[in-house]
Amino acid sequence: MVRWILIGIFILSALLIFWTYIGYPFFIALLARYRPRPHNRAPLELPVTFIIPAYNEEAVIDEKLENLLALDYPTALREIIVIADGSTDRTVELVAAYVEKGVQILHRPERQGKIAAMNRAVPYAHGDILVFSDANAMMEPDSLRQLLPNFADPQVACVSGEKRIRPAAGVQAEGESAYWRYEAFMKRADSLVSTAIGAVGEFFAIRRELYRPLETDNLIEDFVLAMRLVMDGWRVVYEPGAVTWEEASPSLQGEWRRRARMAAGGFQAIGRLRGLLSLRYGLIAFQYVSHKVLRWLAPFFMLAALCASAALLADLVFRVAFWGQVTFYVLAVLGWLFEIWGWKFKPVRMIFYFCFANATMLGGFVRYVTKTQSVLWTKAR
Repeated sequence: MVRWILIGIFILSALLIFWTYIGYPFFIALLARYRPRPHNRAPLELPVTFIIPAYNEEAVIDEKLENLLALDYPTALREIIVIADGSTDRTVELVAAYVEKGVQILHRPERQGKIAAMNRAVPYAHGDILVFSDANAMMEPDSLRQLLPNFADPQVACVSGEKRIRPAAGVQAEGESAYWRYEAFMKRADSLVSTAIGAVGEFFAIRRELYRPLETDNLIEDFVLAMRLVMDGWRVVYEPGAVTWEEASPSLQGEWRRRARMAAGGFQAIGRLRGLLSLRYGLIAFQYVSHKVLRWLAPFFMLAALCASAALLADLVFRVAFWGQVTFYVLAVLGWLFEIWGWKFKPVRMIFYFCFANATMLGGFVRYVTKTQSVLWTKAR
């Protein structure tokens, strides 16, 4: 009986890993190609308000504001609000220099986190469309014109842009860039089939009348905000033509902190969006589980498969499976060592980043259950 339970654990874990990283992407891509659900799209020029949370962003805030002011969009229809609560560097001073160009600055000494800043800024906005963007995310000149036509469809509540990573040295830069290309592929397909599963926090827009303040301890506010709209019957659309660029994490340590925080937010989101697991959401629930929930749980499946096969070493099939997994993880360790030594062998580096990314999810789970992940955080420079 124990043997059959172990066999079941191994098979189920292996199938879930396969489905998460290979099966579902292939399935949703086929569905997007042969059973798409197009939405209306037409040229639009609507009043928009950019909301830029900017805690201690003196290194990039000038570039960000110049980037926004240079967008191909009428100045009369564009409002910019920078909220710099808690900033102790020169961010407020630098933004103040742009007041004559129509930029509004909100600042108070208390720092409560990004979602609290967003909640506080929205009442000051006058635009029909709220555009949220990070201070270090630089937009292509036509990105707003690419994004807004999606709001011609009355069922579209939120539109997400596409995040790209600037080329840089280091396995974390290569890995992060590869991850976002993979994620962009998934979001495009999900969006074509029914709705995008979440929005890209660095650049997304929402109809102002649909914005609802979120709990101020949300760790991945963009995801929860978008999926609550979906739960209310609205559609979230992914727009690959609305491109924003960001620098990669400068180190593996910085990438670990970023990904672990996101993973902690993922586990938090499972609880806050538990209603979305209901069968009444049909295909959307299936997409949500396949695209996000299973990915957050994938490292547990990997550990279960390894432990189950280790307990079944007497069987040749499972002995091969066990040593195959061990070889894979040894290659990941080699990839880490190659990075330290400055050696570049891409296949091994990508194996390392895949394992590294899954390890950060375990780290995020620990942070979530121990409640040690603060909503306050600083991006790695």
